[in-house]
Amino acid sequence: MRRAALTGIGSFVPEQEIPNSYFNDLLGEDVDSWLKENVNIHTRRWCREDESVADLCERASISALNDAGLSPKDIDLIILATDTPEFVSPSTASVIQDRLGLQHAGTFDLNTACAGFVTAMDVAAKYIAADDRYQNILVIGGYAMSKYLNKEDKKTVTLFADGAGAVIMSASENGSGLITSDLHTRGEYNSWMGIYAGATHQPITNQVIEKKDHLLKFVHKFPKELNPQMWTEMTQKICDRMDITPDSFDHYFITQLNFNSIYETLDNLGVSREKATLIMDKYGYTGSACIPMALNDAYINGKLKRGDLMMFIGSGGGLAFAAAAVKF
Repeated sequence: MRRAALTGIGSFVPEQEIPNSYFNDLLGEDVDSWLKENVNIHTRRWCREDESVADLCERASISALNDAGLSPKDIDLIILATDTPEFVSPSTASVIQDRLGLQHAGTFDLNTACAGFVTAMDVAAKYIAADDRYQNILVIGGYAMSKYLNKEDKKTVTLFADGAGAVIMSASENGSGLITSDLHTRGEYNSWMGIYAGATHQPITNQVIEKKDHLLKFVHKFPKELNPQMWTEMTQKICDRMDITPDSFDHYFITQLNFNSIYETLDNLGVSREKATLIMDKYGYTGSACIPMALNDAYINGKLKRGDLMMFIGSGGGLAFAAAAVKF
């Protein structure tokens, strides 16, 4: 069976580090203790004023290309997952295609918020399975949410950060690659969190800027049980399809917003917590980039070996959910 295997992995974060102590000074209260105890965030990276999401995606893509040993001419398609794009239009993927000289590659962006990277992997796998003209696809998760943060809103400014991760997915018939996936959306939550101004529904005006409606905001508090419930159900559904148990997976790469939600999910599944790679302590919450960044962290630290079975689970605004089983 022709599958999409992971043949190159890379990530990149900005140099500018923002420790929790920055927010103690900014907000005039101790948020450092709460962040460490409740979400395991100690520090994060933000773009400089002259740095944008395309800069992060470019560097992550170069790393993945080098890891795969491929040249620009080898890439057939770029799928870039982000909800903090370089422009409203055209696509950020087209910027990466130009910068890296990937002249033979088609491009498009994909926005399912923080579930974007896993969704993009699923799309890439289906291109490779369906059409033998696609041999190597560059899949990128990019995030520069610092550009959309209201520095007076402690519910958002302390959590969100910037980064990018990328993989090369290549046609393979040796049994490795993306095996199966599951996508799910709870659209009734679409108005609960997001960036609601700046597009056709609410174009940018002076009034919008004054009210800071063009910045990220939590409108309602999400039920804390929602992510663990959905992640558990999607994992079990994939396990049933594959006729395996959740413990059959060697690694779990799950949206890096709250370590308690990740641990609750693994406990629900009867899986050791050690199978989850956690990076929120170093990088904060990096949205569509957090899962490939966690993958790269495990990879460069020698935790992955060929033949390992991996579960990827992403969730984000919309609410969108995506899960995928991948053999390394």
